[in-house]
Amino acid sequence: MPDYISPIALVFLRILGAGVLFWITSLFVTIQKVEKQDMKRMALVALFGVVINQIFFIYGLSLTTPINSSIIMISNPIMVFIFTLFILKERITVLKTSGLILAIIGAVMILSLRGNFEVGSETIAGDLMTLINSASWAIFIVMAKPIMQKYNTATAMRWMFLFGSIYILPIGFIETLHTNWSGFTGHAVFALFFVVVMTTFFAYFLNVFGLQVLSPNTVSAYIYLQPFLASLFAILIGEDKLTPTKLFSGILIILGLYLVNIKPKKIKE
Repeated sequence: MPDYISPIALVFLRILGAGVLFWITSLFVTIQKVEKQDMKRMALVALFGVVINQIFFIYGLSLTTPINSSIIMISNPIMVFIFTLFILKERITVLKTSGLILAIIGAVMILSLRGNFEVGSETIAGDLMTLINSASWAIFIVMAKPIMQKYNTATAMRWMFLFGSIYILPIGFIETLHTNWSGFTGHAVFALFFVVVMTTFFAYFLNVFGLQVLSPNTVSAYIYLQPFLASLFAILIGEDKLTPTKLFSGILIILGLYLVNIKPKKIKE
C-alpha cells in the first residue's frame, strides 16, 4: 500500500482470501453443527474481530506512524484484562497482573528505541483508529472464548470469515475491481500472498486455536513478543545490534509471559 493496492482493497482480499482457505480446510476435518443462537454470536464476533479490526488497523496505520501504532497496540491486553472481568467474570491473579505489567514495561522499552511516540493533529485520526482496532480485537478475543470452548477451530472460523466476507463485500468489492493488477511486480504478488495466507489465515487460526485451551488474557499477552521478535530477527540478519536494553527488555517480556501462563494451584478440600 498504496503503490499497488488501496487499504480497503487489501482488507477485502485478506478477509475473502482467508475465508476461502478456512472453507477449504473445513473439507478435510470434522465440522460440527452450529446451533442457531451460536450462529448469531459468530456473526457478531466476526463484525468485531474480522471486519472492524482489519479496517481500522489498515486505515489507522496509513494515517499514523509505525511507532505510534505499536505503542497503542500495547493497550490490547489491558483491554482484554478489563473485559474478562466484566464479561467472563475471570479471576485475575497477582501473578497474571505482575506478568502483564512486566511484559508491558519490556515492550515499551524496546519500542522506545525505534523512535518517538508523538500524538498530534497530524496523527490523531490514525491513532484513534488504531485504538478502536485494539478495542475491537479485545472484544473479539473475549467473546470468542465461549464459542471456542464449544466448537473446534475449523467450524468456528469458516463461519466467522463467511460473515466477515459478507460484511466487507459492499465496502471493498468495487475498490478491489479498480486495482491495477497488471502493475503488480513479483515482490508485490508475494507480499499480498504472505499477508493473506500467513498474517491472516494462519494468524487467526492459531490465535483462535489457542483460545480453546488458554484464557483471553494469556492469548492477548503474546502481542508483547512482537517487538522483541522483530528486534531479534533484525539482529540475526545484521540490521540491528544487541544492546543491554534490548536484552533486558526481552528478559522482562519472557518473564512476564511466564508469569501470565502460571496456573494457580487448586486448593484441596
